[in-house]
Amino acid sequence: MSIQKQESKRHEKMGSTEPLDSYETVARGESEALNEIQRPQTKDDSFSRRQVVLFISVVFLYWFSSYIYVPILSPYIEHLGASYTYLGIVLGSYGLMQILFRLPLGILSDFMEKRRPFIWLGLAASAVSGLMFAAFGQLGWALAARAMAGIAASTWVVFTVAFSGFFPKHEVTRAMSMMQFTTVAAQLTSMLVSGYLVERWSWQLPFWLGGIVAVIALVLALFLREKEPDPGRTPMSLQDLAPVMRDRTLFRVSFLSILAHCVLFITMFGYTPNQALDLGASKNDLAWLTLSFMLPHAAATLFAGRTLVNRFGARAVLTVGYVGTAVFTFCIPAASSFGWLCVTQIFNGLAQGLVFPLLLGKSVAHIEPSLRFDPPKRPAKRSNALRVFFIFPK
Repeated sequence: MSIQKQESKRHEKMGSTEPLDSYETVARGESEALNEIQRPQTKDDSFSRRQVVLFISVVFLYWFSSYIYVPILSPYIEHLGASYTYLGIVLGSYGLMQILFRLPLGILSDFMEKRRPFIWLGLAASAVSGLMFAAFGQLGWALAARAMAGIAASTWVVFTVAFSGFFPKHEVTRAMSMMQFTTVAAQLTSMLVSGYLVERWSWQLPFWLGGIVAVIALVLALFLREKEPDPGRTPMSLQDLAPVMRDRTLFRVSFLSILAHCVLFITMFGYTPNQALDLGASKNDLAWLTLSFMLPHAAATLFAGRTLVNRFGARAVLTVGYVGTAVFTFCIPAASSFGWLCVTQIFNGLAQGLVFPLLLGKSVAHIEPSLRFDPPKRPAKRSNALRVFFIFPK
């Protein structure tokens, strides 16, 4: 019996699953991938590759424009004369807009079977956000600009769905890995240069640059092509959401995600840069603060799913992640120098990097296979579970 037939029978026996559910999907798709490689290249293949490169470029610019001012945002708003209470309102508006808009935008995109208009919306909102920050140095405009950035981030789930459409089902895991790598690379690159730009030129320059980069991304996105809708696909209805919203495990995982994101946006993406400046750090030093958090965060994300969970179990890894986050967050106000503050961020980034990928996996792991995918309709329930999970800020 051929390998293909063995895998086909094994697939039928296990039930239909989607690529993001487990690493076994990659193994099941190996024979298909081999056939894909051996197939003669066509004009459609060349066009698809160009679209993938274009899309990755747009994604990089999208996150670059959104994160280039994040390390200096809270010091800048404080520089404008805001109290810590108002600063919290401005920072919180970013997450609030995502809670309000991310799920509706995803549902609307699915119902319309269109992706490009929502990608354009996200890039336009990111451009408007950066330019509003740069042009109007007032607290009211800062609140409006940060809320607009939240609307821009709300379209991210549409980016992921659109990009996965360029790949066959057995390569969706690779597609998501490419997206994640591009996201981290853009965020890290942009956050490293923001402090230098402020130190060398002015507070407004990172915002101007973010707005301009978003405009460039929007122009490039006009050349993206929409994938033809599957004629056998049934658009999502509100009834599809009900079973997912009632899933207890998804509710618990989403609640844990709320807590983790609260810590992230209160500390590294919130008040920690202010603490660094109070300890005598320069604006350029904020790049080192960012690096001390992001590098271990990215490393932990890579190893948490494959290595640590297989050896210690998901519950143990999550426990260590949350305990570590709590301990080193409490250490932030106790740090007596900028160097010690960076040390707290190294371990904080490591601990939080253990949490996020596991929560993402658990958001779909307990959705029954029969509910995750209902051919020939669509990956409805699993997609909805991800939408519910992705309500929370990124």
